[in-house]
Amino acid sequence: MTKTEAPRIDAIAFRNACGAFGTGVTLITTRAGNVEHGMTANAFMSISLDPPLIAVSVARSARMLGYIESAGRFAVSILSAGSEATAMHFAGRPDPALTDPLHEFDGMPVARQACAVFAARVDQQITAGDHVIFIGLVTAMTCEAAAEPLIFHRGRFGQLHREPAGAGTLDPEALWGGSHW
Repeated sequence: MTKTEAPRIDAIAFRNACGAFGTGVTLITTRAGNVEHGMTANAFMSISLDPPLIAVSVARSARMLGYIESAGRFAVSILSAGSEATAMHFAGRPDPALTDPLHEFDGMPVARQACAVFAARVDQQITAGDHVIFIGLVTAMTCEAAAEPLIFHRGRFGQLHREPAGAGTLDPEALWGGSHW
C-alpha cells in the first residue's frame, strides 16, 4: 500500500468504533452577514495555551463550512448537562419549542446552556480527508465552574457520574507542575 492509498475500512464500523470514545457535546456557531448558524459537534479540542488556540472539525459537505469561511470567526459552546434539546435542535432535528437557545457573546451567537464558551478568529484552515479543521485564535471565553457537561458516548447522551468527595480527584498542581506521564 502506498502512502496515498487508504486502507479499506468500513465507514460505519469506523464511526461506531470512534463512538467508543466518550466526548463532550459542543455547539459550533457563527454569524454570516446578519444570519446566525449553528451545528452540534463533538470534534473540538484545545490546541495551545500560548497563544490560546482551539480546533473544530467540519465536514466538507456541511453548510457550516462556507459560513465559517465567510465569517472568518466561530464560537464553541460546550453544552451543559440537560441541554439535549439544544444539541438535537442544531443536529438537524429542529424543536419548535426551543424558541431562544442562543445569546450574544463577543459578537457571536452562543448557547445559553453552556459550561464554557469560546469565541475565536480563524487562524488556520486545514483540509483533512472529507473534513476541514479550523484552528481558531480565542478572542474571548467564559466558563461556568459549577456547570456539568453533556456527554456523548456510543450514540447516546449522558452525564458524568458523581464520585464521593475526594475519590479519584486529581491534584491540579500536579497537572501543571510537570508531573505528566
